[in-house]
Amino acid sequence: MLTALRKLAATWFAKVLFILLIGSFAIWGIEDSVRNWGRDDALARVDGQPIPVEEAQQAARREIARITRQLRQNFDGNDEIRKALTAQAVDGLVLDRVMRSEARRLSVVVPDDAVRATVFSVPAFHGVDGRFSPDLLAQFLRMNEMTEPQFLEQIRNGLKARQIVAAVRAGAAAPAAIADPLTRFLQERRIAEVAQFPVAAAPEPAAPSEAQLQRFHENNPDRFSTPALREAVVAVLTADMLAGGVNVTDAEIAAAYDQRRAQYETPEKRVLQQVVVQDEAAARAIAERWKAGAGWSDIEAAAREASGQAVELPETDRTGLPVPALAEAAFGLAQGAVSDPVRSPFGWHVLRAERVTPGVTRTLADVREEVRREVAAEKALDVVFQRSTQIEDQLAGGATLEEVARGNDLRFAVVRIDAQGRDADGNEVELPVRPAQRPETLRLIFAANQGDAARLNESVDGFIAVELREVIAPQLRPFESVQDAVRTGFIEDAKRRHQEEAATAMLTALRAGTPFAEAAAAANATAGRVGPISRQPDAQTPIPPELVSPLFELARGEATMVATRTGFAVGQVAEINIPDLAAEADALARMRTEVTRSIGDDLELQLQAALRARSDIRINRPMLESLSR
Repeated sequence: MLTALRKLAATWFAKVLFILLIGSFAIWGIEDSVRNWGRDDALARVDGQPIPVEEAQQAARREIARITRQLRQNFDGNDEIRKALTAQAVDGLVLDRVMRSEARRLSVVVPDDAVRATVFSVPAFHGVDGRFSPDLLAQFLRMNEMTEPQFLEQIRNGLKARQIVAAVRAGAAAPAAIADPLTRFLQERRIAEVAQFPVAAAPEPAAPSEAQLQRFHENNPDRFSTPALREAVVAVLTADMLAGGVNVTDAEIAAAYDQRRAQYETPEKRVLQQVVVQDEAAARAIAERWKAGAGWSDIEAAAREASGQAVELPETDRTGLPVPALAEAAFGLAQGAVSDPVRSPFGWHVLRAERVTPGVTRTLADVREEVRREVAAEKALDVVFQRSTQIEDQLAGGATLEEVARGNDLRFAVVRIDAQGRDADGNEVELPVRPAQRPETLRLIFAANQGDAARLNESVDGFIAVELREVIAPQLRPFESVQDAVRTGFIEDAKRRHQEEAATAMLTALRAGTPFAEAAAAANATAGRVGPISRQPDAQTPIPPELVSPLFELARGEATMVATRTGFAVGQVAEINIPDLAAEADALARMRTEVTRSIGDDLELQLQAALRARSDIRINRPMLESLSR
């Protein structure tokens, strides 16, 4: 047998087979590299220019952070919203590349002076003294995860795009055929006679009988029924449920401390005085004068004479100075010392260390318990993910969520709840989740389908599972339990009906030719003349807002009736004042500006659409989907 194998090994067939086997093992070892040959690792490409995943991630984070800062507690950052914001950020990057490509085609250039002037003109970078503050710029860069070169390049590209867009928008003009009628429309004023019929002013109706109340109760089930309810099992698996039972060794605590050392170190901070001028010689003269003992007021005057500025920067650490050369110079100074001139894209800087606050490091002994809790929470989260697999298998095997919750010591509750989180009596239902997760849990309950198997939904600190048991339709409450509410509703309804009939009778009289004052007196209504009013009245206009639009649809002398928040109102147009455009020069000028801006916006959108259509835009959709998760 061995002899036969040796003979076979000497053949060409065996040698080729060995080469193939060696090659397959080599490829197996570099499988990912071979498998990805020819694949594009960019999220998108525009005319061949890549948009890297990292850039898209940063843009998405900036967009989400911007919306979060604007809306604060009103921001519901669920998966769908984050997906939409991510897509919006990527679309912005695509448009940026499209405009860059057009700028290259047109050979559009932006000088450095224009970039510098734009940065210096941003109001957000101006301190309380109205001057440019490098510290505010640094804060902006940190908040948006950008370096200074990236920011300056973004400004430069923005200025290029602005030149292209401005050339297109320059052709926008408001034709008189649009601006004039719009001005007349908005400046038109009307005077009206108005009568109001508030429900509160209606006379008390006769006391209702028991039979009337029961009939009212039966005829208005939507007002006296329980809300739509859902009976569901809600279970949670979170890291805090397991953290107490997790063992953390001293070695793990020490390793975690080393990894987080920056978290326990307060960096050295400095209060700096800075002079920025554009001329190197002037900077050197100021530095020498400062080193010789000149006071701050003298240095400020010298900076102004050199067409520069002198500012006192708020206390900052090294990262607060985005230009490495400035940070190196500032943090290399002893307290009270003055630096030599340092150059940056903003000019020549001279720095003085006004005050130095040494850094502080909290030792492992100081933060041992804090580190232990953090490590325990991380390990517990790992255990949560491990146990989640087992729980998913049990649920897939047919076990109910309550059975799984009891068997795995999950926190759970069986609830009957409406979409607002209340029970049939209007009391808030307790859920086994943190308050911040309550809205998401309610959404899961009312998105579930009866009969579907429960599944785990990932949350910030673990998982939430919902199993819908029953959908309870609204049910009419027993008359005895809501008798007082029925009586109140009956009386309110009778008063409203009385006022509606009175208003209708007055409108009928007006349309028959009865003078307004006479018709109002007959209807016992509060009446008066109002105006002139515009189509967009303010809060002080003494007329029900529901009546404004209908009055502007009527001819002079015509009347109408509307329901209001407090009852009903009847209005009749007394005068119509058509504006004289010659006397409305300011309004006409504003309208022409608005129309011109609107046309310019349309032209800009058409330009963007045309450039997109002409560009070769390729987006890696699976990668975009993964980025949105």
